[in-house]
Amino acid sequence: MPDYAALIKELDGIAIEDNPALVKQKSRDFYWYSPVLKAQLDHVTADLVVSPVSEEEVIRTLKAAYAHGVPITPRGAGTGNYGQAMPLSGGIVLNLANLNKVKEIHPGRVIAEPGVIISQLDKQTRAHSGQELRFHPSTAQTATLGGFVAGGSGGVGSITWGGLRDIGNILRLRVVTMEAEPRVLDLTGMDLHKVSHAYGTNGIITEVEMPLAPAYDWVDVLVGFDDFMDAVRFSDALAHENGLLTKEIAPIAAPVPHLYFARHKPWIREGQSVAVLMVAPFAMGPFEAFARTQKAEIIFRSDTVESMKGIPHAYELAWNHTTLRALKVDPNFTYLQVQYPGPDHVAKVAKMIEIFGDEVPGHLEFIRFNGEIQCAGLPLVRYTTEERLNEIIRIHEDNGCPIFNPHRYTLEEGGMKQTDQVQLAFKRETDPKGLLNPGKMIAWENPDFDFTAGKNFLFRGLESMGVS
Repeated sequence: MPDYAALIKELDGIAIEDNPALVKQKSRDFYWYSPVLKAQLDHVTADLVVSPVSEEEVIRTLKAAYAHGVPITPRGAGTGNYGQAMPLSGGIVLNLANLNKVKEIHPGRVIAEPGVIISQLDKQTRAHSGQELRFHPSTAQTATLGGFVAGGSGGVGSITWGGLRDIGNILRLRVVTMEAEPRVLDLTGMDLHKVSHAYGTNGIITEVEMPLAPAYDWVDVLVGFDDFMDAVRFSDALAHENGLLTKEIAPIAAPVPHLYFARHKPWIREGQSVAVLMVAPFAMGPFEAFARTQKAEIIFRSDTVESMKGIPHAYELAWNHTTLRALKVDPNFTYLQVQYPGPDHVAKVAKMIEIFGDEVPGHLEFIRFNGEIQCAGLPLVRYTTEERLNEIIRIHEDNGCPIFNPHRYTLEEGGMKQTDQVQLAFKRETDPKGLLNPGKMIAWENPDFDFTAGKNFLFRGLESMGVS
C-alpha cells in the first residue's frame, strides 16, 4: 500500500484533495452513457486528486508518484464517454483544468495549455484574429483541449477537416514522461500518433499547438423530412457539394428531434426527421438554391429567428449531445458508434434501418475520412439487455458496418481493434512501471491478446474488484 501521507508531504504547495466525496466526483466521466460501463465502473474512485497549475508541478507530481508506485490518471473536464478519465486502479487523478492559459495566437495556429475550455479558446482566437479551431466536440462549452486530443477523434468541422489523427490537425504536443526523472518531450509530425487518442496512457500533455481556420458566424439550420432516408440522401448530396461551406451535417431520425430537442420543438413536426446543419453565412444563398433542387424544407435557421436566447447551438443537437438529450428524458437509451464504409455508405445505412427500425433510431455524422465523404453513425439504441446489445453489434458487423464499441473502456476494444504498436512502444519508453492510466491499454498487459475473440477482456488488476 503506497504511503499517501509521505506522498502528500512531498507534494507540499500543490493543490491536493483527499475528501472521499470530492475525490469520487473527480473520478467520474460520462461513462454512464453506457449501461454496461455504468455497472462495471460505478464504484471506481481515486485516492487523491492533485491539481497542478504549471508544468513544473506536473513534473513534481509524476516524480513523486513514480517513487511511491502510485498510478496517475489524467483528467480534463471529464466529458468523455468511455471511462477514459476514470482511475481503474485508484491512485491519483491528475486534474489538469488549472493549466488553462492560451499562450500564443498566430496566423493559422494557437499554442495553449491542455486545461483550456475549447469554447473559451475559440473566443480568444476569434477576438484576436478572426480564427477558430478547425473542429471541436459537441461538448465545446465544457470540454478541455487536452482532453479532446487525448480522448477524442473528430467532431463539429470534421466534414471539412477530417479527424484528429489526420496529419496536420495537431501541430505539436508537449508531454511529460512517468519516470524516476520525468522528461519533457516535444512531439511533432508522425510522432504525434504516440500520444494522440491514447487516454494519457503514455505521457501527460502540458502544451498543445493546434491549427486554426477562419471563423464565421455559422448559421444553424434544420431541414425537415418525412422519411429518415430522405434526410440521409439530402445530407450525402450536400456533403458532396464542394462549393458550399458547412461545419456540421447530421441527419437524425424521428421521433428523436420532436421528442428530445425541447428548445427547437416549435419548429419540428411530430414524426419528422431532420438534418442538423451549420452553414457559413456567405453560403446561405447558394444553400437555399441547393435545398430547392432537393425539394427540402428548411424549418429553422438561426439568422432569421427573433432571438436565439435559450436556444442551443446546432452542434449541441448533434454528435453525442443527441444521446444526452434522449437520455435526459428516457434513461433506457444508449448508443453505438458505427462506421459505414463507402462508397455504398448510404445503402449500408438503409439496410441497418430496415433491420432495426425504431429499436435503433438513426443518427449520422457526415465527415471527411481519408479524403472521401463518409458517414459515421451515433445511433440511439433502446437498451434491453447486454446480450441484445451485443447481438445488435454483431448484426452491424456482419453487414459490413464496423462498431467502435462505446461499451468498452480499453483503447483497443473501443476504437482501434488492434494493438497500436507505436503507442505501446512509446509507453514502454515513457512509463516503464505502467503507472499512467492503468487498465486502458490491453497490449500493455497482454501484447498477444486476440482481438477477434477478446470481447470480454479483464484487466487483471481489477478482477478482484469485479470490473470487466
